[in-house]
Amino acid sequence: MSVVLGTVMSMHPPVSDALHELDATDLAGRLRRRELSAREVVQAHLDRIERVNPAVNAIVTLDPEGALAAAARADERLVRGAAVPPLHGLPIAFKDTRLTRGMRTTHGSPLFADHVPDDDDLLVDRLQQAGAIRLGKTNVPEFAAGSHTFNAVFGTTRNPYDLTRSAGGSSGGAAAALAAGLQPLADGSDMGGSLRNPASFCNVVGLRPTPGRVPSPPGSDLWDTLSVPGPMGRTVADTALLLSAMAGPDPRCPLSLEAPGAAFRVPLDRDLRGLRVAWAPDLGGYAPADPEVLAVLEPQLRVLEELGCRVDTACPDLAGADETFRTLRAHSFDLALGGLLDSAPQALKPSIVWNIEQGRRLTVADLHTATTTHGRLYLGTLEFFSGYDLLLAPVSQVTPFDAELEYPREVAGRPTHSYLDWMRSAYLISVLGVPALSVPAGFTPGGLPVGLQFIGPPRADLAVLQAGHAYERATQHGRRRPDLPMP
Repeated sequence: MSVVLGTVMSMHPPVSDALHELDATDLAGRLRRRELSAREVVQAHLDRIERVNPAVNAIVTLDPEGALAAAARADERLVRGAAVPPLHGLPIAFKDTRLTRGMRTTHGSPLFADHVPDDDDLLVDRLQQAGAIRLGKTNVPEFAAGSHTFNAVFGTTRNPYDLTRSAGGSSGGAAAALAAGLQPLADGSDMGGSLRNPASFCNVVGLRPTPGRVPSPPGSDLWDTLSVPGPMGRTVADTALLLSAMAGPDPRCPLSLEAPGAAFRVPLDRDLRGLRVAWAPDLGGYAPADPEVLAVLEPQLRVLEELGCRVDTACPDLAGADETFRTLRAHSFDLALGGLLDSAPQALKPSIVWNIEQGRRLTVADLHTATTTHGRLYLGTLEFFSGYDLLLAPVSQVTPFDAELEYPREVAGRPTHSYLDWMRSAYLISVLGVPALSVPAGFTPGGLPVGLQFIGPPRADLAVLQAGHAYERATQHGRRRPDLPMP
């Protein structure tokens, strides 16, 4: 049985508040060594959720009884000497676009406000098989459309570093829950920055993997490479740990890569000396960033140089990437949600209606152009990475904006005309089919987080994680936690 958060009271005395501050890799080790029980870890996070979540609104459905029962079963298996899976005893609230058996999945839409699936989707099942304990669900924008998390079912998710600001989206509930200490790991998904933008806004880590690295649940387009599931954590190592449980092939997903997830359950230490790094502050002029974003990021290049990297200003050719993304995205919205526009148009927010209608106006020539340009961009990216090992860019062109806005009205002095216009620094990378990692890179003078995007060649997910890990260890920006109001 699951409940809407806010109706649940603690059933046990609070466990040490310090547990919510531990990294997932640390918690996993202590659980394996039986220094902590899964029940202690879950209860500590339930206590934290009760105290902090009302201000943040990151977790929107919670099942404390089910989580504690699952934790008890995990403890019993460990006592019996059963094999310990990689996520043993670690609590997680799944993104509210993931189907969860017996727990409602709303997609942030009034049409699905009372929808309770009969089955788990592929990723939920995979992570629970890996030992994760289901806490509940994290908030999303309606049908995960947009990089600001608000909907008519649960309201707006707030940024833990400034409750008047956006937490990003569509994995905004996931990122805010990580930053606020409500869970040690989080699943996300990313089409145009839905995982990377909230990671940047909330000072956590998020990986958009190579398409196929993490199999997508079967949907309306099995061959889609724009939207990918991915892991989020408070550190790069935590993110890699979750990736190790997410990744691996599935026969229902024709694009899934054969490499097993265990390939990412390895030490990430790597000497970066000699690494050839390109810095693209505005992605070749296609994604200008606000000056306050660049003021935080440009000094970070010195960190990479001190780690032994050679840093140049360079960017792959992104001509046509914007049009390609918007065409393929609009087509996917019509495929996935067009039936809802026909049956319940008044129940959809205007931006979703706009996306679907854009898809319906596409011609065969539009799709031909997008398909051929998509291929050209991929081959050009391969050529670019023959000269560079890594590409760096802003994750987001703006800092966390007013949570009362649907989207920023201006970026780098230029007006925006749709809710997609401020997300180019993320979605232009989505088109390339490459892994991209958002890593905390510092704060504005006003205390707002800014993320740096580490981008690698196709399938170089491990190399990207290693580079992000080295940078993270050198800077420790992610260790700065939010100062949240406590009741």
